[in-house]
Amino acid sequence: MTTRYLPPRPKPAAPEPMDFGQAVSRHGTLAQLGQRLQASQRHLAVISVALPAGMRQFVQAGTLDDQGWTVVAHNAAIATKLRHMQPVLLRLLQEQGLLLEGELRIRVRQS
Repeated sequence: MTTRYLPPRPKPAAPEPMDFGQAVSRHGTLAQLGQRLQASQRHLAVISVALPAGMRQFVQAGTLDDQGWTVVAHNAAIATKLRHMQPVLLRLLQEQGLLLEGELRIRVRQS
């Protein structure tokens, strides 16, 4: 038989686990970043209907900020095609109530 001189320590209270979305929504700056990311993905979904099927996999959503939205092309050829389609893509976004102010920027992905 062992003698205990101190009472047993209580286990530290650990917070309940939460998923990533809950954690992000509780932090102000991260919540804003998450909202911009979702909005950027919505923009991409709107314009993807106008893109040829073979081209969609080479186009990604970029940053969405106060000056506009950036579409990222995987190479210069895709970027050129997007620039030709820019008026149509901008009209699609505006019809959905997106990108009413600002510009539609097209950039080539840096490798």
